[in-house]
Amino acid sequence: MPPSEPVVNEFVLKFGTVNGSGSASANLLCAKALFRMGIPVSAKNIFPSNIQGLPTWYEIRASQAGHTGRREGVDVMVAMNPQSYKRDSAEVLPGGILIYDSTFPRDFGRDDIHVVGIPIARIVAKHWTDTRQRQLFKNLLYVGALISLIGLDNEVVEASIEQAFKSKPKLIAPNLKALHLGRDWVAENVDMRARVRAARTDKTDGKIMITGNEAAGLGAVYAGATVATWYPITPSTSLVENFERHAERFRRREDGTLNAAVIQAEDELAAIGMAIGASWNGARSFTATSGPGISLMEEFIGLAYFAEIPLVLFNVQRGGPSTGMPTRTQQSDILTCAYASHGDTGHILLMPSDPSECFTMAVDAFDFADRYQTPIFVMSDLDVGMNDWVVDALEWDDARRPDRGKVMDAAMLEEAEFARYRDVDGDGIPYRTYPGTHPDKGAYFTRGTSHTDTGGYTEDARIHAEMLDRIKRKIDGAAEALPQPVVSEDAATRLAVVSFGATDLAVREGLDLLAGEGLAMNHMRLRAFPFAKAVKEFADRHDYLFVIEQNRDSQMRHLLLAEAEIAHEKLIALPNMDGMPLTAAWVRHAVREAMGRLGLLSARISAE
Repeated sequence: MPPSEPVVNEFVLKFGTVNGSGSASANLLCAKALFRMGIPVSAKNIFPSNIQGLPTWYEIRASQAGHTGRREGVDVMVAMNPQSYKRDSAEVLPGGILIYDSTFPRDFGRDDIHVVGIPIARIVAKHWTDTRQRQLFKNLLYVGALISLIGLDNEVVEASIEQAFKSKPKLIAPNLKALHLGRDWVAENVDMRARVRAARTDKTDGKIMITGNEAAGLGAVYAGATVATWYPITPSTSLVENFERHAERFRRREDGTLNAAVIQAEDELAAIGMAIGASWNGARSFTATSGPGISLMEEFIGLAYFAEIPLVLFNVQRGGPSTGMPTRTQQSDILTCAYASHGDTGHILLMPSDPSECFTMAVDAFDFADRYQTPIFVMSDLDVGMNDWVVDALEWDDARRPDRGKVMDAAMLEEAEFARYRDVDGDGIPYRTYPGTHPDKGAYFTRGTSHTDTGGYTEDARIHAEMLDRIKRKIDGAAEALPQPVVSEDAATRLAVVSFGATDLAVREGLDLLAGEGLAMNHMRLRAFPFAKAVKEFADRHDYLFVIEQNRDSQMRHLLLAEAEIAHEKLIALPNMDGMPLTAAWVRHAVREAMGRLGLLSARISAE
């Protein structure tokens, strides 16, 4: 039985629907309504890689306490897909609610949950004759039901519908009608007190709801990018689409022309080739892709690395290998990108944990690409990229100017000798020129073959080795300028967790759970590679580092072994590869299990 007083603003609401049924808009409407009620939320869209017909889910976690990582167990399930009834009903926690279309009654075999049957299909058939309208308005009906069942704010939902259809005002009335039909049917026919409830609060003041792909696309605009070349691939497609949308708004010249080019290439090879060419010519350019695209781009990545051409690559990672799981999240391209291309290479990686960092790291990536004259990888993933997150409002300093690095203009060419690949300042970074800078000076040959410091062809092994060493020194020298690790060392312990990227919310909540059990430990979130000195220093202060990452082979652990020279016995691998956003419960269980294997749990008990 539910408690006499419902739990307010702490629940998981999940929708089980059919891909292509139009439910996505209604589900997002719920998430946005909760956010506009002032409740921190996270929304996870779990969808198949087909156009329509297969089961799809949408999870909303509401947490006034701010725990918005994914959580196991569902408090309210809207089950609209008979194909997934069994799975959906099994996820509902005891005392929870399952809503379904009772036009065709069903026994779910559970007496520990509240099953709310609403004859949704029968209701919409009574009010609409068009088949497509009936399907779409089913979705608004269950949103209306949530108004009466858990307190979704009627006024907020109505305002959200009006805003969504402000460009199509004729659609507002029928959508509101469907909403009210669901609301009123439950109010008149269901006498039940839900154990969870939504109520207005102010916990989202100063915050926005945004996906990582939109934030990264906007960041590219603010960074001054003018060329985006791409080949569509899930889950990166919307990043370029958002760049184009925001460029349309912010990149119009006074005469109305667009100061941006978005080119959909015939494949990934062409896309990165165009981006390299545009960047060589002085534009700030980028491409966005996922793991399969990176695999195809590797030879061109090697060219940009060795010819020292700035380039930004957004890798929105997904499940691999091969085609893998195109609509599931993973962090499985770490080693691929760190050493992309054949031969001796090493690349700069930026690892955002949420859309806010997708924005800031997108901007920083273009500065780093120009400063170090090299490819920069922004290592996002499907969870950050495609799902809606609540973050602080994005901030921008209007005084900020792009860092274009060491670029010689005509006056500098008149005064100094130009050698494209010569280390003049001792930092490994040479000077470059843009095409057409000077009528007689500053030209050079760009090649992927071994070359001298003036760009001439050579097969001298000594010169080749010196060139490779200089480039490595340049990349390694970037470590302290890149985003530094976020370190929490409040606990008096020699144990710590290391994580990166989108796992951060789950990891931090998991650490809170462990601390509540007397197992407090420290935490370091990695944000960039090459690793700063702070990474090794943190490791030196601890006996064990539990490395949490979403891939099978513990790729970040391998990178820490090879590049930070941390002793292998210190680094305890905790891999997760199920393709779902991480949960705090998984973190807690994985850490406890590893501590048990190491004999650390019994040691803690004995010490106490």
